[in-house]
Amino acid sequence: MRSLPHDQGPRRRIDYGGRVKIALMDSGIGLLAATAAVRRLRPDADLILSLDPDGMPWGPRTPEDLTARALAVAEAAAAHRPDALIVGCNTATVHALPALRALLEPEVPVVGTVPAIKPAAAGGGPVAIWATPATTGSAYQRNLIKEFAGDTEVTEVPCPGLADAVEHADEAAIDAAVAAAAALTPDDVTTVVLGCTHYELVAERIRAAVQRPDGPRLVLHGSAGAVAAQALRRIGARPDPGAPAAGTLTVLLSGREGTLPAPALAYDEGRLLRSVTSAR
Repeated sequence: MRSLPHDQGPRRRIDYGGRVKIALMDSGIGLLAATAAVRRLRPDADLILSLDPDGMPWGPRTPEDLTARALAVAEAAAAHRPDALIVGCNTATVHALPALRALLEPEVPVVGTVPAIKPAAAGGGPVAIWATPATTGSAYQRNLIKEFAGDTEVTEVPCPGLADAVEHADEAAIDAAVAAAAALTPDDVTTVVLGCTHYELVAERIRAAVQRPDGPRLVLHGSAGAVAAQALRRIGARPDPGAPAAGTLTVLLSGREGTLPAPALAYDEGRLLRSVTSAR
């Protein structure tokens, strides 16, 4: 993951004998990939998921409107006193990260999600970046390519409708959107950057659509694992995959306590959280 401003190391130390509490935010279930990554690294961590069903999707909103929604969702999560907050959304990271950090830091470190262009380019070979139409070709993404891709050949691939199809677990729409994006992906691509957190939930379907029968195994680069690890580093907590699975789960829906949206259970990442005890 790209090192963002203020990601200079832990702001405070966690008592390793105590509980780790990590909050994650997004308009919808795109945060599931990072949530599952945190769960795997720290099964004992208490999780707070703050979603915005009343305001989703965030993508079509103006930057100012999106930032206002993101701040409200973050404040709802912050009321539960997390040790760190992960912004599990690329678009919210682009537009709202400075405002979120101004609101919460240094008391609550805020970790954004950035497309994994740097590690993808480091692997060599032609790279495709699958992203939402709004992000594809944007100055933000072009600057990341310029900064991190070097001489690597990069193709930007717009994926209209894919994030929305994943959000609603619409199988037919997912298949159609993946097929359309695969058709725009050059045959010689060896690496795909999943430039939207929703896409990580259907990573293997993307691999199957892009993989060439006579080519090397396609490499996929998401951000979830790096984001989860960075959140633990920011608070000075060590990964402990063998810890007892004693962490609790709190779900906030536009500030109201609730449960995981039904489409979340269509994905392995959502089903992983089904066994987590609800906080009371």
